[in-house]
Amino acid sequence: MRRWWLIFFCCLMLLLAEEARAASPASPPTPQVTGKAAVLMDARNGQILYEKNADQPMYPASTTKILTAIIALERSRLDEVVTVSRKATLVEGSAIGLQEGERVTMEDLLYALLLASANDAAVAIAENVAGSVPAFATLMNEKARSIGAKESNFRNPNGLPDPQHYTTAHDLALIARYAMQNPTFRTIVSTRLKQIHRPDADRSKGPPQEHLWNHNRLLSSYEGAIGIKTGYTVEAGQCLIAAARRGNRELIAVIMKSQGAAVYSDARSLLDYGFSAFTPVKMVDRGEKISSYSVTGGAEKVEVVAGNSLFVNLPAGREPSVERQVVMHRDLKAPITRGQELGELVITGEGKELGRVELVAANDVKVSAIRRWPVWLLGALVLVVFLRLRKIMVRRRLRRQPRYLRYLR
Repeated sequence: MRRWWLIFFCCLMLLLAEEARAASPASPPTPQVTGKAAVLMDARNGQILYEKNADQPMYPASTTKILTAIIALERSRLDEVVTVSRKATLVEGSAIGLQEGERVTMEDLLYALLLASANDAAVAIAENVAGSVPAFATLMNEKARSIGAKESNFRNPNGLPDPQHYTTAHDLALIARYAMQNPTFRTIVSTRLKQIHRPDADRSKGPPQEHLWNHNRLLSSYEGAIGIKTGYTVEAGQCLIAAARRGNRELIAVIMKSQGAAVYSDARSLLDYGFSAFTPVKMVDRGEKISSYSVTGGAEKVEVVAGNSLFVNLPAGREPSVERQVVMHRDLKAPITRGQELGELVITGEGKELGRVELVAANDVKVSAIRRWPVWLLGALVLVVFLRLRKIMVRRRLRRQPRYLRYLR
């Protein structure tokens, strides 16, 4: 009899375990990406959620134009009028047929650059901003490095093939994240149709292209899509940088050297994976006290607080398992001023870094009076020496004065 009760009990436990497993949410499968390289990044904190050959140098094709656009936005005005050179009209590849001597606003050129992927607009922009394509390429490389895209090298503003023109999926994600912080750039890349104005175009050669459709199909087919840029050459294959926003979450997917329409299915699967497989968890609030720290020569301790808030994406349905490490700058000493950077709070989980937050001082810290004794001692010694020298000089002056003898009569 006991044997039957034992068998019944075991079967019951197995059944309950199976029901619990069925009730618990299954983690979405990792995407199978056709593209040779890919990255999925959280646009808010830069956290990498997926990567495939992320640091392999590759041709970027027209995704190059993201960097071209952000440099133009930072170094020129939208109402600035650009005169098109002959060199710009002769560029190969996709174009809107700009004519030599034609005058077009920078704003319209940027729409042509990012919606129609116009190579002629790219050259016109580069020449207007820097004077020449090589000079503009220098600006591109300087900007890329300042953003953190250090594994890239750019030779032209449009992405036409060049053995020395390359980047990585990770670098493109960094560039795209930086560019999307510019409100004008965000507006342009999320626009599906734009009419520009080309009043100087010679219409005897035919109607100029003034209606621009965005090449990015995701804008009309993916929920929350807000940009960014497509690209294609034979050497680069199909490239796409896609961004989508849902609620307060924004993700950036980079796909390089994909094939045909697979570049869009790659982007959809990456974005779906990011939105469903991860949950943003707040690690620290801006102004949250982290610790108190004694600084050399300080009259009191400095209160160390977080300079910014930080959200970290953690696998959905799992208990967060993270560690916080405070890393203070070396040789901190008084005086300390409120808001001064003191170090970083490093968030790690599962053996890798998840994010960093700048740590700042919440209060002023003056130099301790006790710690000032060397200064006071030095001041006292200087005063004693000064008084001694003054006394010696007075004595010498008195000795030099003539003495008059008095005679009694």
